[in-house]
This record gives sequence, C-alpha cells and structure tokens, in this order.
Amino acid sequence: MYWIIAKYALTAAVVVLVSEVAKRSDKLGGLVAALPMITILSLIWLYVERQSAEKIANHAWYTFWYVVPTLPMFLAFPALLSRIGFWPTLLACVVITIVCFAVFALLVRRFGIELL
Repeated sequence: MYWIIAKYALTAAVVVLVSEVAKRSDKLGGLVAALPMITILSLIWLYVERQSAEKIANHAWYTFWYVVPTLPMFLAFPALLSRIGFWPTLLACVVITIVCFAVFALLVRRFGIELL
C-alpha cells in the first residue's frame, strides 16, 4: 500500500511542479510540460514492478504514436482561447484530439500499426 501512495505522491508532484513553473515562466513551463516526465515515471514504475522488457518497450512505442495526434491541440488552444473562452476551448481541443486520433489511427493502420 505504501508503494502505491508513493507513486501517487511523486506523480502528483510532477504535475504540481509543471503548473508552478508555468506560473513563473511561460517558456520554461512549456518546456517542462513538454518533457516526457509522466512517461519516464511510468517506465520506471513498470521496471520497478518487474514488468517484462517487452511490456515496457510496448509502453514507450505506443506512447510515441499516441502523442502525435495530440499535437494539433497545442496549436488550436491558443488560437481559440481568446475567441471562445477557456472551457469551450478545452472542450473543442478534446474534440479536435479525438478526431485527429481517429484519422491518425486509420492512417497508420495502413502501415501495420494498430492503435485501436
């Protein structure tokens, strides 16, 4: 039980760190947020919990492919924020990401990469 509490605490600390850095500097906050800290922590947790090398490698592989269709959201968010407000922008970005993911999954399927 202590292990899962430690995992939650450390993972939450990363999120708090990103938001605190972003308050002080837009550029540094963006850089820290762009670092794959959660993925690295996930890989560490999988390794420490003695998951197979194949399982850990698959996690990294699929993380790469799942990140790609999220990228348009980061362009849409600043473009929409001043026009329609925070919550509608966030919702629109979720929809954009879902659509991009569906289209991307169909596209990469042609190359033998199954994301769904």
